[in-house]
Amino acid sequence: MARNPDETRFQAQRDRVLKAAAHCFNQKGYSGTSLKNVADMLGLTDPALYYYVRNKEELVYLCYVRAADVGREAMQRAVAEGGNGICQVRQYLRYHIEIMVGERGPIAIMSEIPSLKPEHRDEVLEVSRQHSLNFEKILEHGIADGSIHSCDVRMTGNAIMGSINWIPKWYHGDTKMAEKIVAEFPGVLSRGLEKVSR
Repeated sequence: MARNPDETRFQAQRDRVLKAAAHCFNQKGYSGTSLKNVADMLGLTDPALYYYVRNKEELVYLCYVRAADVGREAMQRAVAEGGNGICQVRQYLRYHIEIMVGERGPIAIMSEIPSLKPEHRDEVLEVSRQHSLNFEKILEHGIADGSIHSCDVRMTGNAIMGSINWIPKWYHGDTKMAEKIVAEFPGVLSRGLEKVSR
């Protein structure tokens, strides 16, 4: 079923808004960012921005939903491709990082969850929890198939997720740096997991 052209345009423009907002929130934090900052970055008037979001809280919430969608997409793609646990870990990391530092970035760092209203906060926390559990399942799969060392999957998952989720804080759009991050980070973050036959 074809999408309504107006709806498609709205979604494309709102995605631009969320990318700009992610950039501002990552650099200045919640309290340091205003809707005017986001509007100015996009060359929009303040009233035009309100066509896409009602307030700053909703903007943060939508940024976090977008970040969660990106992570889920990357993980589902890696799992669908199959392979042993260590292969799925590396593919997931590669796909997630490619989006973060590619044309679809930046992605918001989920560092301002307490600023959300309760229903939004609970939803984002639950989605984040489920994503972590799914990554732990990949680690468990790798331990079971012998490609990953026995480890505490909760602590290991937290360490790896924390590393990739912080990339948007220090990465600022340099193309050569992006290529290096995509090439190196999946290996750096997974090398200690691999169980090598002797």
